[in-house]
Amino acid sequence: MTSPRKLTPQEEARLGQVRKQFQQRKAVSDKLSHIKKRIGVYSGKGGVGKTTVAVNLAVMLAQEGANVAIFDCDIDCPNVARVLRISEGPRQDEEGRFHPSSRFGVKVMSMSFFQEKEDEAIIWRGPMIHNAINQFLQMTEWGELDYMIVDLPPGTSDAPLTVMQTLNLDGFVVVSTPQELAALDARRSINMIKKMNLRVLGVVENMSGGMFGTGAGEDLANELDLPFLGRVTMRAEFLDSKQPAVLESDAIADEFSEIAMKVRKLAESEV
Repeated sequence: MTSPRKLTPQEEARLGQVRKQFQQRKAVSDKLSHIKKRIGVYSGKGGVGKTTVAVNLAVMLAQEGANVAIFDCDIDCPNVARVLRISEGPRQDEEGRFHPSSRFGVKVMSMSFFQEKEDEAIIWRGPMIHNAINQFLQMTEWGELDYMIVDLPPGTSDAPLTVMQTLNLDGFVVVSTPQELAALDARRSINMIKKMNLRVLGVVENMSGGMFGTGAGEDLANELDLPFLGRVTMRAEFLDSKQPAVLESDAIADEFSEIAMKVRKLAESEV
């Protein structure tokens, strides 16, 4: 009986990498096992209010009685903590595990908690972003959650791809504004989600009305046979920096209540 062929150093290295990736995926899966639904909030470009939608959606779900967390995966430009006005970072226990900060009933984990200066530029390549996201997921004690809202990086490059491959999200809320170019970029992000064989829950049209017009988000949803989750009207209350706009305005709360209701129903339904 011949003995097994000895692996080359290159084959050993590849096998070691496969083992490491498997162990990472298992560790992440174990950490997320107590989270019922993981919802990504995503856009094809920056500046369309993706973080604003993610934060207000999370706060509305919490106001309605759900256990909610936000995972700010926009490693380059993390803004969730600023929008929620959280200055205190997560607590770290003796075993090195992070226990997230919380405000307005929403737990938060964000790269911004680990920056020395808020305006510091984070200039990382893909592997570093991948490692950071994995570390956050493995080291954070989320507890029992009904929803984790994941604020993804914009675009269709390495950073959002890493999040999609790592978190096994249950669905995506795609954010657009009424302008033609924003809708085009939203279409690109939807196509990326579909290529990853993941689920688009629907489209939100943000900054609707006034000089920006209205309707492009709904038209996009109709063209692609996707649910239109609702439109968020441009209002002065979004300029208030003390708390999320759903807590400032009944009209905004009504808009996000409708969006949250549709997201809940779609996330719970079978594909």
